[in-house]
Amino acid sequence: MDLLGFLGTILTPIKWVIEAILVGFHQLLQILGMDPAAGLTWVLSIVGLVLVVRAALIPIFVRQIKSQRKMMEVAPQLKKIQDKYKGKKDQFSREAMQRETMELYRKAGTNPLSSCLPLLIQMPIFFSLFSVLTEARSGKAGVGLLTQQLSQQFGHAYLFSGDFKAPLNLSIQTALDAHNYIVVAIAAFMVVVMTASQFITQLQIMSKNQSPEMKASPMYRQQRILLYILPLVFAFSGFAFPIGVMFYWLTSNIWTMVQQFLVIRNMPTPGSEAALAREARLAKRNRARMTDDAEALAADTGEEPKKITTQRSQPVGKNRAKKTGSTKK
Repeated sequence: MDLLGFLGTILTPIKWVIEAILVGFHQLLQILGMDPAAGLTWVLSIVGLVLVVRAALIPIFVRQIKSQRKMMEVAPQLKKIQDKYKGKKDQFSREAMQRETMELYRKAGTNPLSSCLPLLIQMPIFFSLFSVLTEARSGKAGVGLLTQQLSQQFGHAYLFSGDFKAPLNLSIQTALDAHNYIVVAIAAFMVVVMTASQFITQLQIMSKNQSPEMKASPMYRQQRILLYILPLVFAFSGFAFPIGVMFYWLTSNIWTMVQQFLVIRNMPTPGSEAALAREARLAKRNRARMTDDAEALAADTGEEPKKITTQRSQPVGKNRAKKTGSTKK
């Protein structure tokens, strides 16, 4: 069995699930009165597919956050191990460093690959959708609920009409060959938005959700490199993917960006800039609640509300303290 055949066999169950979700949303939109052959119907079906997939990955994302917290906790010990073997290039030292590092991860119950788990899980889904759309381009029936009729609809669906027709099965590369510059413009715009969303997602993690200990670790330097590499991956790969697949990728990126924003705002890394900002928000909210409670109590008792203040008492000098003491006597 060749490599492509082997990959096709592995992706078959994923493709079956993708087709089931895709067809399910397509039928739902058709019941709601949308044209089953329209490109917009299929685009919304792809968006629905993204929502289901990303919602199913939320438990894995929570596990990723916990793993990142543990990685932050072991960062000082990891740095000590690296400093211990710094400058030692012999085989024995490298193996000892690797053993001590893996033992540290084992005791902490984490792994550097855990932070990449959601992305690794999404890649087979992404390539399965790419395979489904590629087969639909030639009108082939899918492996599950995507019949030949639906496959032909999907493969020949397009956005807009007339001279602005934009088939979902075209990429920038194939659109240039077909002189379809509307698809080129749409795909280029989507590549820019995908690249920007990915960059913003990484940037908000790097700038707001890193503790001082994490910023001093080697992992932080690796993340800074990824900050600029990953957007370039989207920019170059967007040249070859059909815009139907890019709608999946774009929606997934926007989900990730919003999800990271909510996590950083409500579950920030301890000691990070986001954590300090959250503490300030909570303190301000508590002061406002205390003021409201005092005003409500004053309204019930008819007394003048006491002013809530957090001003600390000023230190008293020795001379003044003696004078106050003598006055009391």
